[in-house]
Amino acid sequence: MEEEVSIVFEDATEKMNKAIDHLDKEMSKVRAGKASPKILEGIMVDYYGTMTPLAQVANVNTPDPRTIAIQPWEKKLIPVIEKAIMAANLGLNPDNNGELIRINVPPLTEERRKELVKFVKKLVEDARIGVRNVRRDAIEDIKKMQKDGLPEDVAKDAEAEVQKITDSFMKKIDEMFEKKEKDIMTV
Repeated sequence: MEEEVSIVFEDATEKMNKAIDHLDKEMSKVRAGKASPKILEGIMVDYYGTMTPLAQVANVNTPDPRTIAIQPWEKKLIPVIEKAIMAANLGLNPDNNGELIRINVPPLTEERRKELVKFVKKLVEDARIGVRNVRRDAIEDIKKMQKDGLPEDVAKDAEAEVQKITDSFMKKIDEMFEKKEKDIMTV
């Protein structure tokens, strides 16, 4: 029985880590006024009839803090990449010189910064809900084990441990939010 309880802890921790990783990935796509190749991470390009991630058809880098440069492997992909960036609705305007695509990342307005903070708050709340759902599932598993013969004091200790794990993940989520909010609001 004790082994089953530790499996519940490991499973819960793993699932909560996935929620944190997802939040981190989504937050990295939110631009905070600085150019970053991560902004373009989700963009798919029509490469000979196959939707392919931008990073697999071009070199994406940042020559300076306000510019993203995209060097396609094939020149005929330039208009396709431009179209994909425009379709992604990121508020960025690609500009090409026939060789590569440059995107100037404009500084954020105060209003846009506040919108981004709101968006990040929504991402954070989704992550919190994910962590709470994992906690609920773990506690349900412990209660099932209790019905199957797990001593009550062991079950109570296990539930307290699940809560401790949950609290540590919630703290991590809050720290991530504070860091991202500061990043967005810094002019």
